[in-house]
Amino acid sequence: MENSITSSINPQNDLNPKTPTRTNQLIPGFNSYHPSPSRTIYSDRFIPSRSSSNFALFDLPLPPQSSSSEDSTNAYTTLLRSALFGSDCGSVVPPVTPDKSSGLNSRNLQICRPNCNIFRYKTETRQSLQSLSPFGFDDQLPGFSPSPVKATRKVPRSAFKVLDAPALQDDFYLNLVDWSSHNVLAVGLGSCVYLWHASSSKVVKLCDLGIDDNVSSVGWAQRGTHLSVGTSNGKVQLWDASRCKRVRTMEGHRLRVGALSWSSSMLSSGSRDKSILQRDIRAQEDFVSKLSGHKSEVCGLKWSYDNRELASGGNDNRLFVWNNHSTQPVLKYCKHTAAVKAIAWSPHLHGLLASGGGTADRCIRFWNTTTNTHLSCMDTGSQVCNLVWSKNVNELVSTHGYSQNQIIVWRYPTMSKIATLTGHTYRVLYLAISPDGQTIVTGAGDETLRFWNVFPSPKSKNTETEIGATSLGRTQIR
Repeated sequence: MENSITSSINPQNDLNPKTPTRTNQLIPGFNSYHPSPSRTIYSDRFIPSRSSSNFALFDLPLPPQSSSSEDSTNAYTTLLRSALFGSDCGSVVPPVTPDKSSGLNSRNLQICRPNCNIFRYKTETRQSLQSLSPFGFDDQLPGFSPSPVKATRKVPRSAFKVLDAPALQDDFYLNLVDWSSHNVLAVGLGSCVYLWHASSSKVVKLCDLGIDDNVSSVGWAQRGTHLSVGTSNGKVQLWDASRCKRVRTMEGHRLRVGALSWSSSMLSSGSRDKSILQRDIRAQEDFVSKLSGHKSEVCGLKWSYDNRELASGGNDNRLFVWNNHSTQPVLKYCKHTAAVKAIAWSPHLHGLLASGGGTADRCIRFWNTTTNTHLSCMDTGSQVCNLVWSKNVNELVSTHGYSQNQIIVWRYPTMSKIATLTGHTYRVLYLAISPDGQTIVTGAGDETLRFWNVFPSPKSKNTETEIGATSLGRTQIR
């Protein structure tokens, strides 16, 4: 089919907002309260108004106005006066203390402002903690500098790019999207595999399996340009994407291959025939070992970052962990109550594994494979289709199906929601992350691929990704 790319700019999409949400800086000695700044509170008791008190009685004289070199004592006195009487006390003439010989006569009593009493029923507008701080105006004082206010990262709520992907299957057990280390996205559409080059938005048709076969999974090698393609006929094809040339075809499965995962030169394939085959692409044999244990289709496969452990999930609701030396699982986890497709290893902590269950389960569970312990469980309320961990920060993203079709960014280990993203109208069955770790792409049965900026870069929290900060719009992939 002819390849074409058409784009239309959508000015409503918010690509990468730069304005962080400012948070109140906590000042020692003050309670942290954050009500609305516009609400006026009427107090029910007498409250001293220090700003109108006669502070000369406290023997805190103003520093000399003409002094060019103010010492540390005067600076401290100014700060103390500000804390006691308010921020405007340093700019007004102090009230005159009545002459003791004259007595407290109303004719001799002078105050700095008319109609001000030291005790009164007062109304006050609630202020931020920064305005209450005696250091709120410390930029006017020598020797003091304001502390920086930490900015809260904002995740754009809309996809910045959409690719039309006709014939993208709505099948929970398939894995049809993967993003290479060379910034190329592979997508299985029907019987064909298409490559989308993120840096140039160029689309290339890699292969067509014909009318008697369909693509059931795709998986890039960790390095290089080799792409593995699982088929509905149970075969695994290996392609050199740089030359658009098939290198070899490997057999061994009797039914479709829905899951693929690479570990250096080792390729693992999981099938509907319940088995996992270990393939060394340097060997002449189609596979070097067969892993048996699942009682139903294998739909999730992920090698750990150190290439020592392989996690597999199946339609039998089981999560298994394998090593390089055994054909039987070394760890078995049976707490999920639905199919386990979503699997992700943490890049930050050795042995930390996350898994997600299907419609009847809806939970994300965390495991420590080093100590063989179940760490925690989070009920997401929806079918968990995919999980991926950020390599830049300790956060992960999950995609969901029935019934909300949402994408959630989580902060680990608190599992607090950073953002919930919506836009797909079908189950978000496919997920991949860009090589820089900032952008994710999601695919659904609504035949669209959507790109989201969800994670910060490792150096700067708000830098734009390589796939075009101005690449706003919609494109057709085939």
